[in-house]
Amino acid sequence: MATTPRADEAATTIVVFGATGDLAHRKLYPALASLAGSGQLPPVVTVLGVARTEMEDAEFARTVIESVAKATGEDEERGVAAFAKCDVHFRYLPGSAAEPETFQALADALRGGPDGPHPIGNCLFYLSTAPSLFEAIADGLGAVGLAHEDDGFRRFVVEKPFGHDLESALDLTGHLCRWFEERQIFRIDHYLAKETVQNILALRFTNTIFEPLWNRRYVDHVQITVAEDLGVEHRGAFYEHAGALRDIVQNHVMQVLALTAMEPPAGFQADVVRDEKVKLLRSVHPLELDELEKHVVRAQYTAGEIDGVPVPGYREEEGVDPHSHTETYLALRLDIDNWRWAGVPFYIRTGKRLPRRVTEVVLRYKEVPFLPLPPSARDTVEPNELVLRIQPDAGIELAFAAKVPGQAFQVRRVRLEFSYAQTFAEAAPEAYERVLHDALVGDATLFIRSDEVEQSWRIVQPLIDGFDQVSLALNKYPAGSWGPAAAHSLLRSPDDEWRTP
Repeated sequence: MATTPRADEAATTIVVFGATGDLAHRKLYPALASLAGSGQLPPVVTVLGVARTEMEDAEFARTVIESVAKATGEDEERGVAAFAKCDVHFRYLPGSAAEPETFQALADALRGGPDGPHPIGNCLFYLSTAPSLFEAIADGLGAVGLAHEDDGFRRFVVEKPFGHDLESALDLTGHLCRWFEERQIFRIDHYLAKETVQNILALRFTNTIFEPLWNRRYVDHVQITVAEDLGVEHRGAFYEHAGALRDIVQNHVMQVLALTAMEPPAGFQADVVRDEKVKLLRSVHPLELDELEKHVVRAQYTAGEIDGVPVPGYREEEGVDPHSHTETYLALRLDIDNWRWAGVPFYIRTGKRLPRRVTEVVLRYKEVPFLPLPPSARDTVEPNELVLRIQPDAGIELAFAAKVPGQAFQVRRVRLEFSYAQTFAEAAPEAYERVLHDALVGDATLFIRSDEVEQSWRIVQPLIDGFDQVSLALNKYPAGSWGPAAAHSLLRSPDDEWRTP
């Protein structure tokens, strides 16, 4: 692909910690195969897996090919051919990330062994592990000199969550920065790699008809919905400690909020874009303890039906405390203290076991100040809406009023719809393809900087503290519904309502 930037031309090693884990097999290896097949990897790549399972190099290569075939539904020969296009080699190192000996063995393997050292070249460390190992891996790499960029780049790629509260996030950042510079650390939020999330920027900043209307003068309120029809599945034990607040709001929602509300950047360089996101997050008004009952609604799903199939309640899920008070649904109102958005409420909701999987942003515009219409038509006029559908049916909707054909003067809301899938023939890359490609070429635009992490936790921390200090009700909602009725109390006007996607 002539128009697609390639990764660095030098030989590159991708070290995958947690190489036998679910994430690596479902997302990472298929993404690597896709990048290799489209010629977007360096000409020579070594994928070096590190995990506790004993395994030979050939067996590791075979498991990677099997994972690609399973994920893509294609035969294994296609995976072999894809990796061959970029001369991809597979090596494996058994060892625990908690043991220093593993990192010395890794350094020897990268340098060619203690008897025959040679330059390492470029090296990307991908942590497909539990967050509890992030610090140990950074320490291990730093202790054997693998963080230094003496003979090529060193990039440290970590998945969310970045801490479990503000204090732990700051501690983690400080720990990683003992060995790696901030520019070497790539924090992943795969939501940012979705094409339609990035298209929020394209819609706002390349169309003169939208940006002038993207402010408090015209917008009445904004709704952000991140809904899932699945329950906690096999993640019950994890979810008990995370809840909707930590699992979705602190990361995905804050990133969508920042892109939706940020000021236009002066350019598309990584730090220029991220500077504007940080400015926006700093402008979000943190909730005080005495505001929680008025601005936050927590809830937990009970037994119900999804698409006609009975599903259990949260407390009946595997790994969940039968007396759990963890929220699976969270709705809140946030206010942004800046000139563009002062006085415009941002309503956020996320939940599991809702009727369908959908992520969208809705700008509800103000009512017109005067209606020069017959009295019979005035009651049918509804405010304009701009809907940004992020998933699964990516697109844009614009709702406006039009006259109904006929002798009487009647007005009805109509919708203009745009679908990415129907409009563009080009296939959008999977999020992990974009993540891996950008990490290899060193483009940090879609990765989270340390001050973004800090500001997101600064917004969320008062809620974490408040849930422990304030007796905030835990509402119930049946699986398959759009959440508790109490969520409607957050809306500013009795005439307002949550949009039904």
